[in-house]
Amino acid sequence: MKQAIKYLPLLFFLILTITLFQFLDKRDDGQLPSALLDKQFPSFYLPKLESEELVSQKDFIKSPYLLNVWATWCIACRVEHPFLMFLKEKSEIAIYGLNYKEISKHEKDGKEVAMELLKKIGNPYEFSVFDEDGKLAMDLGVYGAPETFLVDKEGVIRIRHVGVLGPEVWKEKFEKVLREMND
Repeated sequence: MKQAIKYLPLLFFLILTITLFQFLDKRDDGQLPSALLDKQFPSFYLPKLESEELVSQKDFIKSPYLLNVWATWCIACRVEHPFLMFLKEKSEIAIYGLNYKEISKHEKDGKEVAMELLKKIGNPYEFSVFDEDGKLAMDLGVYGAPETFLVDKEGVIRIRHVGVLGPEVWKEKFEKVLREMND
């Protein structure tokens, strides 16, 4: 009996580990649970990246759109950038940016650095919201970049994708939902 009791902690640890791996294995890449799915896009009032003009969620067009969370320090954002440029050219969906926690190590402020990057590599966005303190990102549950949200014409969040948005992800997650929204 003493021998069996000696192995109880090991048995408990094994069961816990197996349960954790089963949970993680069932998670779909880029598909994190979000309390905002099928809920209204959060209210905000923030400046555009490109100017001091203040905008709100009401300034987004009244048709489905993407909100892409990005930053100049984000390497993965640069990886997905060519696909966003492709969508801008070949798709009818509007793309808005959310410039997330921009940091500058230079004399220039984060806003200037972000605008210079878009000027250099191309701007796929109708406009970008400058979320200097990260409040809107926090309201959306963002914890990093890139993240992309698909929002319907009523302002309801339909998809949240965490990570690089590319052709495969677009086809697997976004196209079907967009077709359903447009029917």
